[in-house]
This record gives sequence, structure tokens and C-alpha cells, in this order.
Amino acid sequence: MKNQDIKILLVDDEPDILEILSYNLTSEGYQVYTARNGAEGVEKARKKNPHLIILDVMMPEMDGIEACEIIRKTKGLQDSIIAFLTARNEDYSQVAGFDAGADDYITKPIKPKVFISKVKALLRRLKNQEGSGEDILKVGKLVINREEYKVVNKGEELTLPRKEFELLALLASKPDKVFKREVILDKVWGQEVVVGGRTIDVHIRKLREKIGESHFKTVKGVGYKFVE
Repeated sequence: MKNQDIKILLVDDEPDILEILSYNLTSEGYQVYTARNGAEGVEKARKKNPHLIILDVMMPEMDGIEACEIIRKTKGLQDSIIAFLTARNEDYSQVAGFDAGADDYITKPIKPKVFISKVKALLRRLKNQEGSGEDILKVGKLVINREEYKVVNKGEELTLPRKEFELLALLASKPDKVFKREVILDKVWGQEVVVGGRTIDVHIRKLREKIGESHFKTVKGVGYKFVE
């Protein structure tokens, strides 16, 4: 998918932030839409069906958390990528955002070049969504064969226990997406046995040893994500 085909919605009550972010995204060729509050953001999202929605948390009329919850329940918008703009050290806002259905967050203030890099990382998930039905998943130098339960990392074939494989396949299916602990437990372990959060930590530690420390990032109080 080319940049000019990608629609991005920015929702923030600060005109200066909207202007700066819009300018930088437009310069990259994206279709950019803006809204000044959560209610307007929900309306624009329904009309434009954007691929990526970037929401500020604190806004008048309707805040970003409520807007996110409504968008996630709206038919046709369930697959839109949603990222929150949060101030530094706003741990509560970040956790509340994930609970509302957000995929990630962007910490502000943020430099334009860093912002664009973050947006590109978020949009890489579109490719994974398009090919989500395939048995072969390729992320950077990592190749995951779901059908044969095989993993090749930098040309080297690895043998992983079933749960490690399933955990890796889940996280790598959407690079940079934060998977909450309860989602990981449900997707990987399901109703097979009763396990605790510590089980996830142990499996992540083993994957870090085999795949690389830098690929698995812990989001405190929320869960984990895979980074290319």
C-alpha cells in the first residue's frame, strides 16, 4: 500500500500540534484528516474510515479514552490502528488507553522526525493484517512457518517448544503492537490450564535468549510487544 492510499486521522484540541503533525504527515504523502475533540474525532472516523487514528487523551466534549471505546465498537473501524498521544510519565493514561482498545501510544512532546518514524512503524501492521491468513510470517530477518512450527532467525533454524512458538507468532504478527497479558494468556494458553502472569515472563525470557533481547519490549503494567 502506497502512502497516498493511507488515511490518517489526528484528534487533538491544540491547533499548533494539529498543524505541525498534519504538515509532516502530508509531506510524506499521507491523506490526513483532523478533529478538535473526541466527539468530532468519532464522527470523522466513521466518515473517513482511516487506517490510523492518533488520539490525544485530554480533550473537551469527549476525551480520547471514550472516543477510542466508541470507535472500537463501530462496525468497519475495528481494524483501524489507534495510538494515543500522552504526556511523559502519564502511566495511568497509557494503561487506560490500552484498556479502551488502543494499540500503542506516542509520548509527547515528540520531534517531527521521531513522530514520522513512529507512524511508519505503526503502519507496518497494515501489511501484517493483509497477509494475516498466510502460513509464512516474515518480520525483518525472522521467518515463522505456522504450519510446520518452524522458526528461522537470521538464516538459522530454531526449534522452539510449542508455547514459545505460539507466543512468538502472536507478538510478531503485529510488530510494535502491545499485547496485554490477559490477551496473551487467552490466545496462547486459552482454557488448557490455569497459569499466572509469571508464566508469560518465563517464556519471554527464553525467547529473548533465543531470538534477541532487543526484539521483546516490556510495557510496564500492560504486557509485551515485538520490535523489529
